[in-house]
Amino acid sequence: MSQFFYIHSENPQVRLINQAVEILRNGGVIVYPTDSGYALGCMIGDKHAMDRIVQIRQLPEGHNFTLVCSDLSELSNYSLVTNSAYRLIKNNTPGRYTFILTATKELPRRLMTSKRKTIGIRVPDNQIALDLLKALGEPILSCSLMLPNEEHITQSDPEEIRDRLEHQVDLIIHGGYLGQEPTTVVDLTTETPVILREGSGSVAPFI
Repeated sequence: MSQFFYIHSENPQVRLINQAVEILRNGGVIVYPTDSGYALGCMIGDKHAMDRIVQIRQLPEGHNFTLVCSDLSELSNYSLVTNSAYRLIKNNTPGRYTFILTATKELPRRLMTSKRKTIGIRVPDNQIALDLLKALGEPILSCSLMLPNEEHITQSDPEEIRDRLEHQVDLIIHGGYLGQEPTTVVDLTTETPVILREGSGSVAPFI
């Protein structure tokens, strides 16, 4: 049975944020709010927790996971970023975008797509998510909470998420009722940005 925290969307309670971080550090899988619906998250180095997320989502082999970061200071630790790509990312974060970048060798191979060795990076515009990341001190390995056979809709109702996933995750954070449109995914591994998925973020800056 998962825990269920009501966290204020604008002034997150520090006590609950710290409890959520402890659940992550102890190998937990959490559901947390972002600016484009709810997401599943775990620690980067926890393969067992990652496998649980794969099972919940029924993800195919080679799915591009995302590192959700508190700011851009961690970009160079996990990805190779050109000056032009960095400017585009900086001008559009925090926001409803996931950027696909070439991964560095420091990133565990299991987190990369097997063929292209890429990783998704994003900085959400959501105070609960940002407070979680700052308290944790490192990115959260994440993917949008889209359930099997509902691949184009991110889950937005925490009460419904509780009904469906309370036996499969360790914590569900109620951070309000959110939108159902996932992030816009932009591939920045080449000189010209490529829109891989048009979602809640405007594609105008990348055309």
